[in-house]
Amino acid sequence: MYIPSFNHFPNQPEAISFMQRYSFATIVTVKDGIPSATHLPFIVREVDGKVVISSHFAKANPQSADIINNRALVIFTEPHAYISPKNYEKEANVPTWNYLAVHAYGNCLLLDGEENKSALLKETIKYYDADYLKQYESLPDDYKQKMMKGIVAFQIVVDDLQAKKKLSQNRTEKEQENIIEDLGKSANNNEKEIADYMKSLKK
Repeated sequence: MYIPSFNHFPNQPEAISFMQRYSFATIVTVKDGIPSATHLPFIVREVDGKVVISSHFAKANPQSADIINNRALVIFTEPHAYISPKNYEKEANVPTWNYLAVHAYGNCLLLDGEENKSALLKETIKYYDADYLKQYESLPDDYKQKMMKGIVAFQIVVDDLQAKKKLSQNRTEKEQENIIEDLGKSANNNEKEIADYMKSLKK
């Protein structure tokens, strides 16, 4: 990902926090020169200083076979906003887009076996819908085993983490204030979030 120096996330914890907040991400793999992508919910953790991300495919998804001994890119992104030239001090300007994104690269490791799959599913439920866990655990074992046979669980130990926040850092103070005010009064949640992220840079 192209990241000018002033658009870098300042540290890994902030990048991890962003990944955890916007954890429904896109995994991209390449086979025979052809890219494939699937949108999945991820569990993001830091283990011994390394970022570890986990999820599962439907076994019927052809991409689930492509991850074996393969390198993957997982893209975390969510809030974004169109930036109008009306916010700039000079007329000779063009529109742009503000956004945040994290690209995580690493080799996929299959989490084989019922025990590993069960642990991942429980961790996923705890993260996304903790109230459902009791109901899930009460389901018949044969039903859960059948469901687990239909998934391919995996994890990636990230070896290259690229994080970018493009939040008008290269604009003047007045222009940034104009953008924050413009986006902050929007009815669009994405635009409001970008305004909030821009405010956080000033703290």
